[in-house]
Amino acid sequence: MRRYETIFIIDPDLSEEGRTPLFERLKDLFPQHNGLLVTVDEWGAKKLAYEIKKKSRGYYVRLDYCGTGILVNEIERFFRIDDRVLKYMTVLLEKNVNIETVKEEIARLEAEKVQPEKSDKSKAAHHDESNADTTPPDIPENEAIGNKTTPSVSNVEEI
Repeated sequence: MRRYETIFIIDPDLSEEGRTPLFERLKDLFPQHNGLLVTVDEWGAKKLAYEIKKKSRGYYVRLDYCGTGILVNEIERFFRIDDRVLKYMTVLLEKNVNIETVKEEIARLEAEKVQPEKSDKSKAAHHDESNADTTPPDIPENEAIGNKTTPSVSNVEEI
């Protein structure tokens, strides 16, 4: 089995609801052709270097996967048929891939996705607790900012 990377550009005018069926159909190709999808990176809408099908912007997506040449041919056939795909390019990353190491990598990536969500929640909780513990000290009214008093002429002693 080989490891591939495919970057494709789709119509930026597609809404999230329009992109979801496209991605789902693409993800369905992997089990059908004994492939293994490692990651899907959505880079978002970016300006194109030149116009493609009268579009100056495109929505970039990167696929990292393992499979055979049959899977690559099927993915590229899908891209050629679908008018929503403006451009695509597939690159061979590795010729011989150990599937077990790729599965471990997928598990590690999934764990990294879960950890930031948990750490964000714990940081927010820790931030709330630390704010509750630090109460400002009592400041007399005349020393507070904006309430500075100037000595009057009658209070000044002459030397």
